[in-house]
Order: sequence, then C-alpha cells, then structure tokens
Amino acid sequence: MTEQVVTPWKVEGKIDYLKLIERFGCDPIDGKLIKRFEKVTNVKAHPWLRRGIFFSNKDLNSILDDYEKGKQIYLYTGRGPSSEVMHLGHLIPFMFTKYLQDTFDAILVIQMSDDEKFYFKGNSEGKRVEDYNRLTYENAKDIIACGFNVDKTYIFSNFKTCGGDLYQNTVRVLNSVTGNKIKAIYGLDLDCTNGQLVWPSFQCSPAYSNSFPDILHKDGKYSDELPDGSKSYVGEHIRCLVPMAIDQDPYFRMARDFADRYKHQGYLKPSTIHTKFLVSLGGIGAKMSSSGNEPTLYLNDTMKEIKSKVNKYAYSGGKETLELHKKYGGNLNVDVSYQYLLYFCDDDLVLRDIAHKYRSGEMLSGEIKKIMIEYVSKIIQEHQDSKSKITPEILRKFFTRNREFDYSRKERSEIELEEDSVYDNYGVGFDREFGAKPSEEVLEYESKLYTF
Repeated sequence: MTEQVVTPWKVEGKIDYLKLIERFGCDPIDGKLIKRFEKVTNVKAHPWLRRGIFFSNKDLNSILDDYEKGKQIYLYTGRGPSSEVMHLGHLIPFMFTKYLQDTFDAILVIQMSDDEKFYFKGNSEGKRVEDYNRLTYENAKDIIACGFNVDKTYIFSNFKTCGGDLYQNTVRVLNSVTGNKIKAIYGLDLDCTNGQLVWPSFQCSPAYSNSFPDILHKDGKYSDELPDGSKSYVGEHIRCLVPMAIDQDPYFRMARDFADRYKHQGYLKPSTIHTKFLVSLGGIGAKMSSSGNEPTLYLNDTMKEIKSKVNKYAYSGGKETLELHKKYGGNLNVDVSYQYLLYFCDDDLVLRDIAHKYRSGEMLSGEIKKIMIEYVSKIIQEHQDSKSKITPEILRKFFTRNREFDYSRKERSEIELEEDSVYDNYGVGFDREFGAKPSEEVLEYESKLYTF
C-alpha cells in the first residue's frame, strides 16, 4: 500500500481522513454540527454531509452564527484549469458549493487559477499562458453547468483580474509570509520558480471580502477619493466559507494565519469545509485523476463509454467465484461501485437494501456495477444537457464584474428536526454499511485478499 501523501499537488495512497483532520488541525463534522446547520438554515443536510463525505471543517459554526444573526456571508472556491474537460471527481466540490449557495443565498466568487497551472505545468507541458487562459473558459462551462445562480456568482481568471483591491490583499499576504514558511507548508524550495513560490498568496487573497468591495460591499463605508478617483473600502468585512477538497487546506491555514495577524484591520479568518476524494475506478488506493494511468470518467463521456469503463475497470469487492461470493458476500469497503453509490444514490432506503444484498452475497458484482452505471450516467447526462444550454452570452455574464448582483435572502419556514439519536449517526459517525456487518469468519477471509 502506497504511503499516504496529501498536498495541493499530489495525492497518493489510501487516505486516512481522521488522521488528516488531526494533521491539518481541523474539526470533524459530527451530528451535533449537522443538527445546528439544519436548525439555523431550515434546510435539510445534503446527503454528502449526512454520510460524512464532507467530513471536516474550520469555523463552520462562525458561518452559522453570522447567518443566524442575519449577516451576509459569501462563498469562495476555485479551479485550476489544466485539462480540456473536467472529470467526475472535479464535480463534487462544485455540486456541493451549489447546494451551499442555495442554502445561504450567498454570493459566490470562483477563482480560475490559470496562472497557477502555467507556473506548475507550463514548462513540463510546453504550453503558453494563452493555453491555460483558454482552458479557463472551457472548464468554466462545466462549472456553470452545476446550476449556479448567475446573479449571485462571479467567475474570474487570475490572468485577467488580479489587480486593484484583490492584488493589494495579495501583496499584503506576500509580505506576511517568509520563504521558510512556504517551504514548510508546501514543500516548495529554491529549485522552484519564482512563480511557484509566490503562487499560494494569490489563492489566499480572494478569501477576504475587501478583495471584492464592488461586489460584496457595494453600499459599505469607503475612504475619500484618491487622486485617480478611486476609493478604498474601510468598512467591516464579511465572513467567507470555502468549500474544497482536503488537499487544498494548506492554502487556507495560511489565509487564516494572515487574517489573525491582521485582525486589528478587520480581517476575518475564512471558514472551510472539506470533502473526501472520489476514488479511482481502479480501487480505493487512489483518487480519480485526469493525469496518470488510472481509468477516469470524464464529463464528456458517452453513456456507452461510461458503461464500458465501469464494467472493465471498476474494482470489485466481490469474490473469485459465484460459490465464494454467495458464502462471503461483497466487501462494501473496497467495492468501487458501492463507494460511488454513497455519492450518487441519495435515497438511504435504496442504498441500505443494496448494501445488505451485496454484503450477504445475494447481489452479484455485475448487478451492483449496473446500478452504479445507471446513477453515474444520469449525473453525467444531466450535466451534459445543462452544459449544452450555456451560450456565449451566459458565459460572458458570469465573468462580467460590472453588473448588478442579487443580495436577497429567502425567509424559510422552520423544518422538523430529527431525534438526537438520528443525528448521532450523521457525519464522521455515519454507518456507511447501513448495518450490513460481516461476520468474523468473513473478515478473516477478506483480510487475506486485499492490499488496500
């Protein structure tokens, strides 16, 4: 088994998420926090929250505090455009961000870090600045297809946007961090290019609301006019929530350190919420990736290609023969099809039935693969249909900054909360097997089969 490696640029091995929580100094998302989330927002928790797929956070309670008081918050996430089309794993943070935008009625800013990809891949791939900027707009179509509210969403390319207030915050962050700290956090050293060494500060700066005063503080307090006619925002900041995969956490530990240092100037620590990685079709020892040799489900795959890839490559938790499978059942923890159903089958009753039938050996590997293909095909087909409706005018509007944004907030009726005993099984404590526990005999047999 490959040793666990998790950095913004490399993820290897089977990931122990509880160890990552401890290593990164985060907090687990448990049933108590999820209950408060539902109580404050009057929105039922997303299945990915309930099932512990979004499993970790920093200061999510602070976001809930502000929302409960009627204060505005905003969302920030991003994408490094390095491929012509995104894959299914890329979609997870954006689908959840769409849910958060709807839940909080929040303004969302999306950074397309085309500069980062040039810094880290331009030389090895032989591509130009213009190539990565073009990919920004191609990848943005896949992001927009998640259903974001155009009147509450601003997407920007770093190449085209990093100036003014955003750049001033970047400069502040750059001047607050030493080369030794960059090396300690990211493993970058003097063999890296200047662009690579300074890049982290550029990802931190959108996490402060005064980076976008014209969007987030339109009616706020400003300084007197400067000689060029511009003004600086000098009012209170609003809190930012950053949904992301856990490998991006080092950036926002640095962003939180900066905010703590500059709190006397009104800066607020960004809150974060982290997702697990969608595993590779080839097995749970790797995440889905568009680089390397692992099989990948791309968002432009045909339904025929999806079926072929899953049937050929999806690692099975089934046994070598029909007789052994009926005796020992399918291993839910290593079966890739079942892992995908945890993401894409929202109905707990349906998934419980699948878990028990597959674990008992009643359901065969071919059957669970067929079910997984149906769910994944539906997600990708709906995504393709949505993407096909994105006109050049729609794309341009998402990238247009000088326009009216919608700051309205819906008033919702109170929802009925669950019993505490139900919440006790939510989040990191969620039973991913739905009570389908193998016997000691089965566990002993399976311990000899898998190397994950």
